[in-house]
Amino acid sequence: MSDGGEPGYVLVGNLANRRVTGFQAALAAQGLPPARELAWRELMEPGAAERLLAGARGLLRIESVGEDAEVERALLRRGEAAARAGGWPAVSAAELAAIPDEVGRILWPRQHQLGFEAVLAEIEAALAVAPELRPLQPPAAIRFLFDKAATSTAWRALGVAVPDVLPGGVVRDPDDLRARMRDAGWRSVFVKLTCGSSASCLALFTHDARGDLAVTTVEDAGAARYNTRRLRRLTDRAAIDRTLGFILGEGAHVELAIPKAKVAGRFFDCRVLAIAGEAAFVVVRTAAQPITNLHLGGTRGDLAALRARVPAASWAAAMAACVRVQETSGAFHVGVDLLFEPSLRAHRVIEGNAFGDLLPNLDRQGLDVYGWQIRRARRG
Repeated sequence: MSDGGEPGYVLVGNLANRRVTGFQAALAAQGLPPARELAWRELMEPGAAERLLAGARGLLRIESVGEDAEVERALLRRGEAAARAGGWPAVSAAELAAIPDEVGRILWPRQHQLGFEAVLAEIEAALAVAPELRPLQPPAAIRFLFDKAATSTAWRALGVAVPDVLPGGVVRDPDDLRARMRDAGWRSVFVKLTCGSSASCLALFTHDARGDLAVTTVEDAGAARYNTRRLRRLTDRAAIDRTLGFILGEGAHVELAIPKAKVAGRFFDCRVLAIAGEAAFVVVRTAAQPITNLHLGGTRGDLAALRARVPAASWAAAMAACVRVQETSGAFHVGVDLLFEPSLRAHRVIEGNAFGDLLPNLDRQGLDVYGWQIRRARRG
């Protein structure tokens, strides 16, 4: 407990990362004591979660594992056995040690996710014997939100509008993808890692009588692949198949590419941060092409101008969908990616992100995103 009788925070993250420092600053701004920090690096050893969380009290905030090369490699080591058991591409600890540490290099994403899930399972088990520690983002919610196939199915069942999924189940390879697109009458699809985030290992694939085109965040350098901030346009079939084959081989979610509306001649979508039952923050993301992520060259758009154009009932329905996604996930907050179709009346929820609250330079009643979360958590 804090000195004021309120529950304090235990913060799991990569120490000195901007997510951790930003949250600690928000606590200080409200006169609250700093969170007790637990580094992901400390939790990588099997059994560490039970030991480190024993007797902990208050609110548990679990942050992203991203932006730490040592943690990434530790998760790959944790995930090797599960990856091999599941028939996924895998790398051994010895092979991994021989690979240089390079920014943006893609290293066995499914194995990484399986390692992350193993650590989450240990945190979940530790929470079961720590009744006075309440997770804001429970491990089960994080696991669910990292599974695009599961979220798409669940949200559709709830009546939330989502993009259509390519019929026929798991897509095996690029030729299977082409054949099923033809059967469905689909010209363009998004091919996404089921466990991906931040547009990593993503391709917008178009296949028609004129030929193939892939716009992708994957740079294939031959001996290695990298997530690039500069979108690549591939027209050579062999290059397309290498990239699509890699994404499909790691486990992919394939959905119809729904046309996005435009503002001021640019495609846009929205990141809606739903917190504790309200659509608390909205960022408009615009780009010259349909992939609008800000780190890929997208820019923030004018929210007020967009609100003036979207019919009030359509806006309310879209925000309600985002809240529905958050509330049914079990997570205290979810960053929801939302598109409006060209009519500006219909919307689709693209995906949800358990760690989708890294949204700097936003303000609500004098509080930033982290500050608003802290205020909402204090209300219980």
